[in-house]
Amino acid sequence: MSEIPQSLGVLVLAAGKGTRMHSDRPKVLQSLLEEPVIYYTLNAVKFAGLQNIAVLVGYHGEQVESYIKEEWPGVEVIWQHEQLGAGHAVKVAENWWERFDNVLVLSGDVPLVRSETLEGMVAKHLGVAPRCTLMSFIADDPSGYGRVERLADGGVRIVEEDEAQDEERLIQEINAGVYLFDTKALSVVINEINNDEHEYYITDAVQLIGETEGDVCVIICDDKYELLGVNTPNDLAVTAKVLNKRIVRGHMLNGLKCMDPASTWIGPRVELDRDVFMEPGVQIWGKSYLANESRVGAYSTLRNVRLGSHSRIIGPSVISDSDIGERAEIGPFACLRDDVRLGADVRVGRFVEVKNSVIGDSVKAPHLSYVGDASIGKRTNIGAGTITCNYDGIRKSRTAIGEDCFVGSDTMFVAPVSIGNRASTAAGSVITKDIPDDSMAIARQRQTNIDNWSQRRSITNCRTDGPKED
Repeated sequence: MSEIPQSLGVLVLAAGKGTRMHSDRPKVLQSLLEEPVIYYTLNAVKFAGLQNIAVLVGYHGEQVESYIKEEWPGVEVIWQHEQLGAGHAVKVAENWWERFDNVLVLSGDVPLVRSETLEGMVAKHLGVAPRCTLMSFIADDPSGYGRVERLADGGVRIVEEDEAQDEERLIQEINAGVYLFDTKALSVVINEINNDEHEYYITDAVQLIGETEGDVCVIICDDKYELLGVNTPNDLAVTAKVLNKRIVRGHMLNGLKCMDPASTWIGPRVELDRDVFMEPGVQIWGKSYLANESRVGAYSTLRNVRLGSHSRIIGPSVISDSDIGERAEIGPFACLRDDVRLGADVRVGRFVEVKNSVIGDSVKAPHLSYVGDASIGKRTNIGAGTITCNYDGIRKSRTAIGEDCFVGSDTMFVAPVSIGNRASTAAGSVITKDIPDDSMAIARQRQTNIDNWSQRRSITNCRTDGPKED
C-alpha cells in the first residue's frame, strides 16, 4: 500500500434504487457472500490506502446510513434526496469534494474491484496529472453499457447505450464508471451538465472536461469482470461465484487444504490459520476464525465461529456465534448457536443441540440431547436424551451442572436448577430441585409390575376377536 496524499477524496455513489433487482432493499445492501454489496467497494478503497471517504445515499438511504455508521466509522454520509442520476449526485456532494485537490468517484455496486486497481489508477493520475482519468474494460458483450469512443484527435467520448448509433454499438471498450477528477476542473463543468429526461449524466462532465481542457486519461482494466456492476439477481449469482473463487484461492495459497474448491464457500471476513482442512460443501461465513490443524466436515455451515486448533467438525453440522476450544469434536448433525462456548477436548455428538451455554473442558454429550441456557463443569458426562427445560412459556431460566457429574439418559432438568459437583442422576429422572455435591437424584414414579400380563392380554383378545359379520 503506497502513501496516498491527504488531498484526495473518495465519493462512493449508493443512492440508486436498483429497479432491476426487484427488491425493496437498496441495491448496495443486497447480500453477497453474506455481506452487503457495498462492503466490497469500501473494503477495496480502504486497502488502497484512501482515507477521505463519503458515501452518497438516497433510496432507502436510512438503511444504508445505518449500515455505514455501524460498520464503517469515519466514513461520511451525504444525502441525495432526489435520484436524478450520477451527475446530479456528484453535484449534490460538491460542498464535500471541493475541499480536496482530486476526487475519485465510483459506484457502490462494483464488488469485484481490487484495491490494487484503485491504487494504480490513483498513482497514474497523480503522476500524469490529467484533468480527468477514467477506467474502462473490454467486454465480450457490451450491450447495456456506455461505450468509450476514441476520437481521431486523441480525445475521448462516452456514448450511452440508448444514444449510440449502430457503428458505435460495435465498440467493445466499456466505461467502467470509475472516475478521478481534478476538482477545480470538475467544479467548472458540473453546473453545465445537461438534464436528459430528468437525469444528469456524469459522463457529460468527462466530455466537457475533454472539450475544454483536452486532458482526459483512460486506463483499461485487464480483468473484464472486475468492474462489472451488480444490477440484477443473476448478476449477484455470477459475482458471488467469481468472488468466492478468488477468496478460496487466496486461502489455498496460504495453506488451506480444500478437497473441492468449487463447492466450498468462504465469506470475505473469514480468517484461516495454516493447515485448515475442508471437505466438500463447506460454508464459512461472518467473522469466523479457524485455527491450525482444524477440520470441517462435508456440508457443514459455520457462521461467526472461532474454532480451536486440532478441533474437528463432523458434517453435516451447523454452528453459529460460538467459540470452540482445542481438540473438540462436534457432530455429525450437531447444532450450536447463540453464544456457545466450549472448552478443550469437548465432545458434542450426533443430533445434539447446544444454545447459549458454557461447556467446560472434557465434557461429553455424545448423542440426542438439548442443552440450552446452561453451564456444565469439567469432565461431566451427559447421557442420551438429556434436556434442559429452559423455557416455561414466559421466561427462560438457566441450569447449572457442576464438574465430574454423571447425567443418566433421558434426564430432564427443569430450570432454574443447580447440580453440585460429582452429582449423578438416574436415567429417566425429571429434576426440579437442586442436587447437592456427591449426591444421586432419582426422580421418577415407582415401577409397577403386573404379573401374568401377557396371558391376561391374550384372554382379553380372544373375547373380543369373535367371528365378524359380512
